Amino acid sequence: MPPTRDPATATAVHPIDDPAIGDLAIDDPAIDGMADQSERLRALIRREIATAGGALAFDRFMELALYAPGLGYYAAGAAKLGPAGDFVTAPEISPLFGRCVASQCAEVLDALGGGDLLELGAGTGALAAEVLEALAIADSLPGRYLILEPSPDLAERQRLLIAARVPALAGRVHWVARPPADLRGLVFANEVLDAIPVHRFCVPPWDPAGPEAAPSIAAAVQEVLVCTDGDAFTEVLASPVSVGLAAGVAALELPAASLAAGLCSEINLRLGPWLAMLSEHLAAGMLLLIDYGYPRGEYYLPERRDGTLLCHHRHRAHADPYEYLGMQDITAHVDFSAVAAAGRAAGLRLAGYTTQANFLLGCGLDHHLHAATGDSPEALLDLAAGAKQLLLPAAMGERFQAIAFTRNLEARAAGWCGFAQRDLRERL
Repeated sequence: MPPTRDPATATAVHPIDDPAIGDLAIDDPAIDGMADQSERLRALIRREIATAGGALAFDRFMELALYAPGLGYYAAGAAKLGPAGDFVTAPEISPLFGRCVASQCAEVLDALGGGDLLELGAGTGALAAEVLEALAIADSLPGRYLILEPSPDLAERQRLLIAARVPALAGRVHWVARPPADLRGLVFANEVLDAIPVHRFCVPPWDPAGPEAAPSIAAAVQEVLVCTDGDAFTEVLASPVSVGLAAGVAALELPAASLAAGLCSEINLRLGPWLAMLSEHLAAGMLLLIDYGYPRGEYYLPERRDGTLLCHHRHRAHADPYEYLGMQDITAHVDFSAVAAAGRAAGLRLAGYTTQANFLLGCGLDHHLHAATGDSPEALLDLAAGAKQLLLPAAMGERFQAIAFTRNLEARAAGWCGFAQRDLRERL
């Protein structure tokens, strides 16, 4: 996306420039017959912008682009994950991921004396199938495996895959529209946090020690709003229209070096209510979240002065949320310090925070890999290759993080397996 300008402020809104992401090119494949859906979504968003007075907060634009009924990326048809889709997640990369998650599930279910599992956003269903199969082998099956899936298309794909992969266990799987009340067990979400709509903001170059610093940074915060430019969408910077945005940005205590250069980034104001909702439904057990992101001390550094917003289309990544509307994923990296604070505020106890590599090793990835020695040589090579993708720092091992909370669940003397390898909560 080329920089756009607010005519009133002449302040540029820049595309992503993140060394951790690299040089990302925009793909331009065939639209595969989805142009009509995309145009109807564009028309819907244009109407909402008009209703809002000509400018829409970015979080609402992102919500519509991803979840508008029948039109948004996650609410419409077409493959989203795997080789035929736009991206792959850890459960599709290797069955070892699901087997490791199952180890953490087994620990929690054992500590509770039984219970249920709830997966939020189950993707293709590969994780559910792998977890159920591993728990059956360990004689640690949950009473129910619940799936909360906002996409009707993905829910149907999950049903088909689970029925094909673990037909004897498919009867334990139930799809729900909301978390059940008084859930006892483990709630799990893999790559869900990054798809919660975010607000985008900018702070112009700022000297905290200079005379212009008064009265506070909150007065300098500008919100990125989405407007129409003919049939296209553009961005402008304006005084915040979203309640709590300026105060939320001020509370981030942004690094002086980032402020000195000017900063445009994201903040997830929906995170607190989302975690509070989950906390209300969890009577006893664990909430486990895995996603890509950083602790706050790394999130708002000068090298990420243009933010972390990222889009995925046909296995290519780019920074323009207005291209391929309804046909691409739109994500932002997760501020895990904000997750930890929101979890505590919701009455949950922080149980651990670490990298994905540490989490998987703590959950016995080596054991699960060695246990597969009876498989064919080709299968073992595939498992080894998948393990590298899950563990290597340059792949998913350190880019992805795991965080867990508990409620009414006593900590194990040895710690929870996923965080026994190395707990990094001091970085939060």
